Order: sequence, then structure tokens, then C-alpha cells
Amino acid sequence: MGSSPHGTGQSRPDESGIRSPAQGLNSTHTDLSSDSEEDSIDTVIFDRQSSQGRSLGSAPLLNNHGRFPSADEDTSDDDQDGVIDHAQEEGKPVTWMSLPKKGQLAILTFARLSEPLTQNSLQAYMFYQLKSFDPSLPDSKISAQAGILQGSFTAAQFLTAVWWGRFADAGWMGRKRVLLIGLMGTCLSSLGFGFSRSFASAMVFRTLGGVLNSNVGVMRTMIAEIIAEKKFQSRAFLLLPMCFNIGVIIGPVLGGTLADPVNNFPAIFGPGSIIGGKEGVWWMEKWPYALPNMLSATFILASFFAVFLGLDETHETARYRVDWGRKLGKKIARFCSRRPRHYRLLNGNGDDGSLYMEGSVGTWSTPSSPVRSRMPSRPHKRPGFRQIFSKNVLLTLLAHFLLAIHTSAFNAMTYIFLPTPRAPENTRDDFFHFGGGLGLPSARVGLATAVIGFIGLPLQIFLYPRIQGKLGTLTSFRTFLPFSPISYLLMPFLVVLPRIPWIVWPSFAVVVSLQVISRTFALPAAIILVNNCVTDPSILGTVHGVAQSIASAARTLGPFLGGWGLGLGLANNMVGAVWWALAVEATIGWFVLWTIHEGKGIERPEEVEEERD
Repeated sequence: MGSSPHGTGQSRPDESGIRSPAQGLNSTHTDLSSDSEEDSIDTVIFDRQSSQGRSLGSAPLLNNHGRFPSADEDTSDDDQDGVIDHAQEEGKPVTWMSLPKKGQLAILTFARLSEPLTQNSLQAYMFYQLKSFDPSLPDSKISAQAGILQGSFTAAQFLTAVWWGRFADAGWMGRKRVLLIGLMGTCLSSLGFGFSRSFASAMVFRTLGGVLNSNVGVMRTMIAEIIAEKKFQSRAFLLLPMCFNIGVIIGPVLGGTLADPVNNFPAIFGPGSIIGGKEGVWWMEKWPYALPNMLSATFILASFFAVFLGLDETHETARYRVDWGRKLGKKIARFCSRRPRHYRLLNGNGDDGSLYMEGSVGTWSTPSSPVRSRMPSRPHKRPGFRQIFSKNVLLTLLAHFLLAIHTSAFNAMTYIFLPTPRAPENTRDDFFHFGGGLGLPSARVGLATAVIGFIGLPLQIFLYPRIQGKLGTLTSFRTFLPFSPISYLLMPFLVVLPRIPWIVWPSFAVVVSLQVISRTFALPAAIILVNNCVTDPSILGTVHGVAQSIASAARTLGPFLGGWGLGLGLANNMVGAVWWALAVEATIGWFVLWTIHEGKGIERPEEVEEERD
């Protein structure tokens, strides 16, 4: 019998209750089923000549994240997803390539893209789709209906996000199931909206999408549990805001291009066309705005299957539940890859001769420990709703709310301010009393809004992680948030500039850049601060659900107040008043930042850290 990992030939259990390799030799052949082989902890190679088993070194029970693997978690995937050796990487600078579990983060990012793509795609043709329901309605009524549709989604999220967060924290539900429900709800909502023939039906499907969609809060929770080390948080939590800028760039292009395809592409879909035939594509004529929604639904459905097959559950107890989707995904991956087995030494002892076979182990292996032996021995009692909200948590959520109000109001007001016609020159009374907008045509409005995305994306990828790593989350938040009120103060003065493109466009880019730089640092920082003010993993989903609910309320209230205030300013020849009020609100949010502190977040127990090391 070869030497055991403990340096002795005797059989004794370790502290976790897992049998030693010697005990594994005494197990019966019936224990060595195919299911136990996949989850086995120790491996024995049978020596035919000596009729003895030579044990392999025990594979570590803890994975590279310092937690127990789930019942169906394949620990060999860690290397593929980019998990790095902490001992070797200690002291090295953090890069995008050093992020652990890149495969899991990629799936979450792919799923997150579905919402901003759908939302920004709708904005490109929502007015025309509502007009097609009843062409006799005036433009003012259509604009009001568009505002109601946009607000119905976020209002429904506000009412339900907390409950979905509680469901995500429940062991019987877990994070992944809630995420799958949200994706499927968004898919059905997109299809229903595209095939709607009246404002009432469109309203129902938009509300349904908001009721079932709580993905942002759940995704933030899962990222917090996947990325345990704080040094990776600046990049990991930046992935979700990056999806917004990608959606701002791609969404309107797809929506505007694919809407009403019979009239936009008559040679392809119209009567006598290649695809349409003699009479054209009948369903595109009946539902002219279904095609972009079908594309959005296809994208969402693809992300649904990516989550179902490839995403691991991260809930502290639900991750031990058998995940049939993940098992199927691994079988599909093994079938497609058909890679050969790899063998390597388990430890540095040259005389051990122990080999570890990546992939499934051979026939001779000790049966795996029961799943319940790896689960927490004591059931954790979740704190009550009132115990969750400390002073720091409430102030952090308040800062999150104030940030969401002025960023959402800025986005909504910009869509109105850019195409609003310029006011006559003789209407300017003094430095503050002037009206009108920039008077950009619809094509230029799309270009101007795309500028926001083109500016924000490289800042998020290259600038934010470096500066946040040097200054810290809260300090960078406090440093760059004042750029937003400066932008709001300057925005209305663009209308008084000479109507010369080489003056207007650079000035617009500078003013918008200030706001984009501010929110590039503020949005991920707000998420990280909310995440780190939670110290109990059993309420992490609840707090992120509350944060999403608050943000949804702000995204409902901000555009409403911004549009209402902009209308009053245009009517009273003082268009800058609402922008300056927005600057005051953003400044109040900056003062709130000086009343909070960054928490430590959820830390792993010391014994788990020692075992991982």
C-alpha cells in the first residue's frame, strides 16, 4: 500500500469526515457506481501484479473560490474558466484576463445584454408603433402613451423586485431559477409586444415583462458570490453597466433597421419581392413591428439556454441541489470537445507516483461523500426584514436612489432636448431666460445618443479599473460624481451657441463626456457599495432586490419629473431650470456619499481560508 497523504499507512478519517484512501479500498464494488465516480474525492489505481491498490493523493475538497463544490459541479472546469493559483498570482496586478471564472461571468454578461438591447430597440420605433394602433390620435397623446409604456416596465419592477430577491435567497428557489424565470418572462413580453395590435395589449405585455424580470439584482448577487476577492470587484461589477452602453449603441440600430420591413425593404419583403412573393410577407404587413421583437426574443432565448446549460448555482444551500441543466450542458460539452484524457502529478513527491486523471476518474475510486456531508451542518436562520437595514445600508441605498434618478432623467431629457426645435433669437431675455432645444433631425439624434455609448465603453474597459484600483471604490465615487452636476449646469447653454456644426458638436461631446465619465465611475461603485454593506450571505439577494426595486422607482420617477420639468421650461422660456434642478439633486447625492462607509462584504470563514491555502 502506498503512503497516504497524511504520511502514514493507517486509515483514519480527516476532519471533514471524508474517508481516507485506505478505507476506500474496503468499500464494496457496488459502491463504485458511475455516479459516484464523477464526484469521488480519492482515486485508487489497482495494481494487478501485487493485488494491492495504490492510492492517489486526495483531490482538494474545496474549489479555488474557497467554497465546497456543488453536487454536480465539475471542478476541472475551474482551469478552463480562468481560475488562477492565488499563491502564484499574489502581488501581481489585476487584469481582465486574471478574472476568475470568466466562463460564468461571460454567461451572466450575455444574459444581461438582453434587457438593454430590447429596451433601446423599442425606443427607435415605439412612437410609430403606437401611431399605427390609432392614426387619428394627436402626437401629444402618442407621446403620453410612450411615457406610460416606458414607466409601466420599471413600475412593475419596483413592485416585484424585492420579492424576487427574497425568492432568490430561499433555498428551495435559488438564484438560477429566478434568473431563468426572468429571461423567459422577458422573452414572452418581447414577443407579445411585437405582435400587439392595440395600446392595451402592448401595456399588458410590457407590465408582464417588468413583473417577471428581476435579473439585474440576481445577477449582481451571483457576481458577488462568484467573485469573492475584492480586488476583482472593480472589473466584475463593471460588466453589467458595460452592457448598457453596448445596448445604447446596437439596440436603436437593430430596432430602427428591422421595424416595418415591408416599407423599409420592399425589394426583399414587399409585393413582388424575393421573399414576399406576389403579395409580400403577409405577417409583416399585419404586424410591421414584430420582426425586431422576434430578433430580441431569439437573443433572449439563446441566453436562457446558456444560463440553463452553463451557469452554476451560487446560493449557499441551493448549489448542492442536483442541476439537471448543468449536467446536460457538461455532457454536451464533453461530446462536442471529445478531448483526450490528461494525467499529471498531484504533488511534488517524486516517489509517490500518484497520478490525477482530469475528467471522470477510472473504475477504481472511492465513493464520494454524500452531498449532505458537504452542506452546512447547521441550518442558517435568516435575519428578519427589519434587521437587514442598518444605518449604513439605508444611506447606501439612498445614494443609489439619488444616482438612479438623475442618470435616468438625463437619458430621458436628452432624447427630448436634442430634437426640440431651436427658439427664435429674439426670445432670449437674459443669461438664464431662454428656451428651445438643439433642433437635431432624427438621424442626428441617433448619432448623438450613440456618441454616449462610444464614449462610455472605452472608459469603462480601460480607465475605470485602473483608477478605481488606485483610489478605491468610495473615493473614486466621491471624486467623479461632481462631474454630473457640472454637465447638467452646462447642458442648456448649448442652445445659445452659434449654429455652427464645428462649434456645437465638440461642445456637445465635452458636456456629455463629463456626465459619461461621472456615471462610468458612479454606477459600478454604487453596486459594489450595496454589495459590500451586506455581511450575511442569506440576505444578499434580498438587499440587491431592494436596490433594484429602488432603482426601478427612480427610473420611473426620474424621466417623469425630467420630462414634466422640461415641458414647463420650454413653455416659460427657461429651459435651463430643470437641468439646474437636476444638478442640485446630484449634488445632494454627493453629500450623502460622505455619510456612508464601505463595508467588508461577505467574508469566508477563517477555517475555509486556511483549508483553501
